[in-house]
Amino acid sequence: MKRLLLPLLLAITHLCHSQGIISFADSVRQHYKVPELAFAVVSSDSVLECHVLGVRRANTTYAAQPGDRFHIGSNTKAITAFIAALLVQEKKIQWNTTILTLFPELRWRTRYVYDTVTLANLLNFRGRLQGYSYNSERPAFRDLHGDYAAQRMQLAANFLTQAPLKPDKNGLTPSNVDYIMAGLMLEKASGKSYKTLVQELGARLGINFRFDYPNLKDTTQPWGHDENLQPLVPAESYKMNWLLAAGNINVSIEEYTRFVRVLLMGLKGKSDLLPKKTFEQLLFGMPYFSYGWFNPPLPSQHHAAFNEGNAGAFITKVHIVKEADRAYVIFTNAATAATKDAVDVLQRELTRRYGE
Repeated sequence: MKRLLLPLLLAITHLCHSQGIISFADSVRQHYKVPELAFAVVSSDSVLECHVLGVRRANTTYAAQPGDRFHIGSNTKAITAFIAALLVQEKKIQWNTTILTLFPELRWRTRYVYDTVTLANLLNFRGRLQGYSYNSERPAFRDLHGDYAAQRMQLAANFLTQAPLKPDKNGLTPSNVDYIMAGLMLEKASGKSYKTLVQELGARLGINFRFDYPNLKDTTQPWGHDENLQPLVPAESYKMNWLLAAGNINVSIEEYTRFVRVLLMGLKGKSDLLPKKTFEQLLFGMPYFSYGWFNPPLPSQHHAAFNEGNAGAFITKVHIVKEADRAYVIFTNAATAATKDAVDVLQRELTRRYGE
């Protein structure tokens, strides 16, 4: 009888615990006026929590549903770096492959400072290229021509003519252009488009990765909200298409947890996709920022890696703690200052309850 009761008691305890964190998360969502909030707590062998709360669009009754999709912004960078690691393992490219090795035609207009910039430098925010983001005014769409692939190439070539960015105090030169350039290198080395590479990775992991804001192709999906909490109508953005490899993937939180679990399993040497040392390299191989992940030193001496996505309509944050075997994923569909506060409050509570 005791053997039968124990699993039941454990299940009841977990249910009560889950109900508690759901209630807390929804109170945070309401207090900070976040329309929709999704969060998950993941270990290498299970999904401990995964919930979707709120409404898909502010001031409506379109209730949040499991499977809702969120634009993950710069959390795309970790996916780009993961694809790079797979291509390195397949010997289609090397970490020390330089930009001009793959694009010698750019030599005549590239500043010499970029001659030695490698794929690894770009993925580690050490490419020294100037910054460009969703709110940058120039270049504008009228400045470039051709399809989006041709425009990305012109954009990268233009930045290679500019003076290098000065490293910050941690030796980083954070720039989305690094990832635009890295994406172009992966396309050239593989002979496939970036979207194809992402979709092939998704097929291997059982994840339906898509691109752009979720409501562009399906208006019943979550709408993003700007800094004034105004919902953004479906519209194609040329900037997000230029920044494809830097931050333009959308995915459900349920499916994204599969990617995060692969990382946690890999850190334990339990993944058949890449060796353990490669997972260590991806998350912690370089100080402060390593292959899509920020990893500043912590007082606890634990190894933590995180990134935050914000393309002006969704804020998403992913936080991985190696020693605790935990990952915390928080997705929202708003980009207000209050939303960022909500994400920080919820993350602190999740790490308090589940380990940091």
